[in-house]
Amino acid sequence: MSVVADLHAHTTVSDGTFSLDGLIETAREAGLDAIAVTDHDRYHPELSVPVERRGDLLVVRGIELRVETDHERVDLLGYGLEPTDALTAEVERLQQDRVDRGRRIVENVEAELGVDLGIDPHPGLGRPHIARAVVESAADYDAVGDVFDDLIGDDCSCYVSRNVPDFETGRELLEEACAFVGLAHPLRYDDPEAALELTAELDAVERYYPYDRPVSLEDAEALDPRPVEAAIADHDLLATGGTDAHEQELAVDGLPRAAWERVRERLPEPVELA
Repeated sequence: MSVVADLHAHTTVSDGTFSLDGLIETAREAGLDAIAVTDHDRYHPELSVPVERRGDLLVVRGIELRVETDHERVDLLGYGLEPTDALTAEVERLQQDRVDRGRRIVENVEAELGVDLGIDPHPGLGRPHIARAVVESAADYDAVGDVFDDLIGDDCSCYVSRNVPDFETGRELLEEACAFVGLAHPLRYDDPEAALELTAELDAVERYYPYDRPVSLEDAEALDPRPVEAAIADHDLLATGGTDAHEQELAVDGLPRAAWERVRERLPEPVELA
């Protein structure tokens, strides 16, 4: 499958390693028609319109928002974002919560390992930042995944929970601000079936995603895309997807041309920028 649009990427505004310019340049090098910037719980301050045209590349302003459901926490993706006062207020609250929570996790890790991670809690701070700092410290960890498994993953000794909005609140905030709203990586949750039931109230779901990454379920059937495809058919959803890039790589997965053309029809017209 040829990927023409990667609609899930993070920058240094949250827990990615791409600068915005670096992300755009890498998208061009990968031959993409479109890239979506979907930072965690905030929208990129250097993007000024819902969709930009930079030469042959469309840059979509988006957001990935963590929400609480009756079963577990899931992530919603909003695309073609035009900020509202309500969403901006919630983003600001979430960023302060991230700073406070990040500080507590760093303190927990430093106390447990007896190291100084050298992290100054800041807006956009996420657990991947902390995990990378642990790997770079004198602690006996060589991989970010091991840090999550042993220290900062959900329910681990150094974990601190965040205060996130409930599903309905998050959905309404994004619905008012975005061209469409979807469910991120449905096969990565503890209960994919329950997560997919949420798509009855959404516009889209990630179908194209690198699910060979570790998932919370050990059952290989959890990686079966047929339930996702059934949800798309049952609720007339857009099929979205992307690399979920946190490192320096794009087009690991994403939309083939036919899927991108359907998504493109739902986005605002791009604004031409240099």
